[in-house]
Amino acid sequence: MSVAQAQAPSDHQDVPTQTDGTTDHHGHASGRWEGSPEGIAYSEFSHHFTGLCDMLFGFAELGHALQYPLPLWTRLALPTILGVVGIYNMIWSDHDAWPIGSLSFADTFFGQDREIIEHKFCGVLAMAIALCEALRRTGRVRHPAWAAPLVFLTLAGSLLLFVHSHANHPGAARIDLHHAVLGTVGVIAGLSKGLASWLPGASPQVRKRFEVGWGGGVVLFGLLLVLYSE
Repeated sequence: MSVAQAQAPSDHQDVPTQTDGTTDHHGHASGRWEGSPEGIAYSEFSHHFTGLCDMLFGFAELGHALQYPLPLWTRLALPTILGVVGIYNMIWSDHDAWPIGSLSFADTFFGQDREIIEHKFCGVLAMAIALCEALRRTGRVRHPAWAAPLVFLTLAGSLLLFVHSHANHPGAARIDLHHAVLGTVGVIAGLSKGLASWLPGASPQVRKRFEVGWGGGVVLFGLLLVLYSE
């Protein structure tokens, strides 16, 4: 926590107030939120909630890849659950960001806090995937190119994890390592989905293996989020 040390002015010069310590990425005094019990609990809940959601639709994707006789509605698990995740991120990703915190919309999305912007960007990615997959899986769009948003936005979000950082967190190094592992799993899952969708001349058996890689990758990604700890 910052400590302000006021010094008495002399007759000839003003001695400015000096401040020790640093402020965290949300503008609060270091230690008051980032790395505090409240901040850790808030962050871990968000990661665990997202992880459970990912595991749910990941198991649905894996079940279809393995050709289990699942109800038809499970094909909509991915867009439905990702839509929920996207909305959650847009509202509750950061305690002091718009719309629940003190920061305005402009400061949240166009300010200097890269961590908040990246959280909101991931929310936008999730909702974009949800919309495209809902259209595709309900038969509203049928061209193979409509598989591209799922593949490329998954890859974009996964690659973002390699540079996403909680720089002022006491456990930043451990968190960065966890993000790197998550990013690796996400990239593998995204590439598997891309190969399953577009690999030229691939047999149904080969496509099935890549679909299993996609579904299994999503489940593993979700499990890693559930195990996330600061």
